[in-house]
Amino acid sequence: MSLSYWVSQVFLLLLTASLCAAQGPRDLAREIFRELVEIDTTQRNGSTKAALAMANRLKAAGLPVELAGPRPEKMNIVARLKGSTNAKPVLFIAHLDVVEARPADWSSGLDPFIFTERDGYFYGRGTTDVKDEAAILVANFIRLRREGYVPRRDLILALTADEEGGPDNGVAWLLKQHRDWIEAEWCINTDAGGGLIERGQRLRYTFQTSEKASANFLLTVKNPGGHSSQPVKENAIYRLAEGLARLAKFDFPIEINETTRSFFERMSTREASPAVRADMKAVSGSQPDLAAAERLAQGSTMLNSILRTTCVATTVEAGHARNALPQSAVANVNCRVLPGVSRERVVETLTRVVADPLVGITPLGTMEGSPASPLNPTVFGMVEKLVGEMYPGLAVVPVMDPWASDSAELRRAGIPTYGAPAVFFNIDPIRAHGQDERIGVEAFYEGLEFMHRLLRTL
Repeated sequence: MSLSYWVSQVFLLLLTASLCAAQGPRDLAREIFRELVEIDTTQRNGSTKAALAMANRLKAAGLPVELAGPRPEKMNIVARLKGSTNAKPVLFIAHLDVVEARPADWSSGLDPFIFTERDGYFYGRGTTDVKDEAAILVANFIRLRREGYVPRRDLILALTADEEGGPDNGVAWLLKQHRDWIEAEWCINTDAGGGLIERGQRLRYTFQTSEKASANFLLTVKNPGGHSSQPVKENAIYRLAEGLARLAKFDFPIEINETTRSFFERMSTREASPAVRADMKAVSGSQPDLAAAERLAQGSTMLNSILRTTCVATTVEAGHARNALPQSAVANVNCRVLPGVSRERVVETLTRVVADPLVGITPLGTMEGSPASPLNPTVFGMVEKLVGEMYPGLAVVPVMDPWASDSAELRRAGIPTYGAPAVFFNIDPIRAHGQDERIGVEAFYEGLEFMHRLLRTL
């Protein structure tokens, strides 16, 4: 790179240092949040510009920072706040990339890549997934450094690329290329679990210990086709539709694990409905009542998703002309698979349920499941105590998320990982990945304080 580039970087570093020194914690966090949202880190642009911006801020605060990645546009950063002992570090992660967003799809006056504060919310792509958490982590690492805080052990911050499905997942790359940078006793992933808000009320705080794996399968029917004026009984579209209809009526078996058992045990003490409360208690016992579990699953899509593997058709493509019999019909079936369930077992089940040898079933890509992290009482107790201090009376429950995150990469590598974000988010509806993504202003600032307290306990 040219001399002028490095001169500009030094200037930015000095400017960042002077601005950070003059800002209070809230102002600093908001400014970092704005900066991140207004850097387009969709797949086409990559994460490097955001990584450089955060690296400059962290370096200006005097923190050592590593900047590396497989490609110039897919860089990750790792920063470290040194501790006073040789105890194994704790790792905190968030990703910098976001899903695509078109300004034309958003409401009037909102642009996904312009940070907007309106009616008590911060709007912009990534405000809930997960640039709010990245901003809070960066702001708090800087704040701890400015406060002169020395933790008992090293605290590591990793901000990574391509969590949202790109080819260069940052956590996987760091584990393979620079594992020593992120080696930790355990990790907090700020993109899993978390505090839930519905209709303006806090529901509970979920502590993620495991997650389902995502797998896609193509269901394909081939046919010679022909002229549409001469229809035959053997039609690729009809045959595929019949197989999908059988799949739609099928439910995978209920399976209970340590996390879901603990979830229902804790939720049963907060449930208002006597019938639901009784079923939750029955499921949480040493011999889970599967009939009670089935009633819970039938009454809630969320509970259903944590009780069983699910498979659902998501796309269909068929035919090649409006006036021709279809020569092919193809459906994508997306499955969310419980920990411990193999892809081979899913294929066997799909084959049995579709029950048609003329419907081909082909796995797409790989399905990399991950083991559940043990429900570490020290880590869980730390989070539960903090939630109790800030939100008295709120339930804290272990959870298995029905979607995938970077936790899986770390768990497969033997690093226990727990989803414990700082910011409460609305589930009515969840706007992450969608139109007018937003996070509550006060929820963001409360999250800033939550993470500051959590970091200072280590």
